[in-house]
Amino acid sequence: MLSNRLAHLDAPISSEREGGRCHLPALPAPSTSPAVVRSDLDAFSSLTGRQSSSVPPEPRSFQQTGPFLQPPLTKRAAACSLSVPDMKQTLSELMRMSRICRMVFATCLGSFILVIFYFQSMFQPVMRRNPFVVDGWSRKGSRNALQELYNPTQPELSGAAVLHQARRDQVVDACRVYSASSRKRRVLTPGDLKHLVVDEDHELIYCYVPKVACTNWKRVMMVLTGRGKYSDPMEIPSNEAHIPSNLKTLNQYSIAEINHRLKNYLKFLFVREPFERLVSAYRNKFTLKYNSSFHKRFGTRIIRRYRKNATQDALLNGADVKFKEFAEYLVDPATQRDGPLNEHWQTVYQLCHPCHIHYDLVGKYETLEDDANYVLRLVGVGDSLRFPSYAKSTRTTDAMTAQFFSNISTQQQFQLYQLYKLDFLMFNYSTPSYLRLD
Repeated sequence: MLSNRLAHLDAPISSEREGGRCHLPALPAPSTSPAVVRSDLDAFSSLTGRQSSSVPPEPRSFQQTGPFLQPPLTKRAAACSLSVPDMKQTLSELMRMSRICRMVFATCLGSFILVIFYFQSMFQPVMRRNPFVVDGWSRKGSRNALQELYNPTQPELSGAAVLHQARRDQVVDACRVYSASSRKRRVLTPGDLKHLVVDEDHELIYCYVPKVACTNWKRVMMVLTGRGKYSDPMEIPSNEAHIPSNLKTLNQYSIAEINHRLKNYLKFLFVREPFERLVSAYRNKFTLKYNSSFHKRFGTRIIRRYRKNATQDALLNGADVKFKEFAEYLVDPATQRDGPLNEHWQTVYQLCHPCHIHYDLVGKYETLEDDANYVLRLVGVGDSLRFPSYAKSTRTTDAMTAQFFSNISTQQQFQLYQLYKLDFLMFNYSTPSYLRLD
């Protein structure tokens, strides 16, 4: 019976393999007797020389084992019959490996994206938090510059606080003396506040005074108010720093808004020895060829009034104004009647109104770097922003100023001193030794 069954299995398998495919023939229905199955398997084992130890001694039932209790096949058939469960196992392993591969791929992809974002944050500073931008939530929980000035928490700022208190007291005392001797009483209008630049983010008000590093201070204010647009003050062209629309001034607010800011913001200005500032303005506006607009606007007027036998070229271009003519123009009552002086030689008293506005900090051109960086530390940006250095080689010095004043009369010297006297007194500048006031 076993040989017939093997012969029955062997013939069709050979024909199917020759066709390149391996199909098992349909087997007769298994016997319902466990003994028959066992005897068949034992007989097959004796023929093939293999032990039947793998066959359970007492199969539980055909219902449990199903078709796997079919008799074994020949060697050629075994290659195909054994591949069925093997294929299932291989397919299962492939599916499991596929899931692992997908998990590995997803992990690698996520890591790659994180690396991209990391390097993007490193090489694109705009995406990082800008140190000059103050968030609303952080402002509420932190001290502003005004509080840090009057009640410093940083020990290194305490010494500077004492110095600036002395400067404030000097201004208050000078204003008291002037107020007692003057009958002039006036109330400021918004038009008087056009020199006060406002920084809303850091709650600052800066009164700019021409010829006292105001170009660099405007650059710094543009960095502070630019919300990340600028990071280096010196990257801002000087002409761009003087465009009015680039900075907001206090006169653009309502009366209530003005009063609120004057009360709650830190207000500061920078001053300079009055006659050095005056000579610096003269050198810049009347001795440099590129300032043709000042030559036309003021030079022609000065030459027409105060130069005898002026040439037509001088009257037309106004490019060679002498300091003596400039001084005569400043002290002439007719000039006062023409209206306020130009901001480059107007007094600090008239530009910033220190007797009407209580300035919290008075910086000086003579200590510009220290005072400017002190302001930036009060604001909280001292680690990320430094005040630009200036070219000392072109600076107007005291010796240079004395040389210019030696070319004007004693009367003109006295009149100029009277014109700028309040600036001397308020900001504690002594009377220059080169003046002849006797």
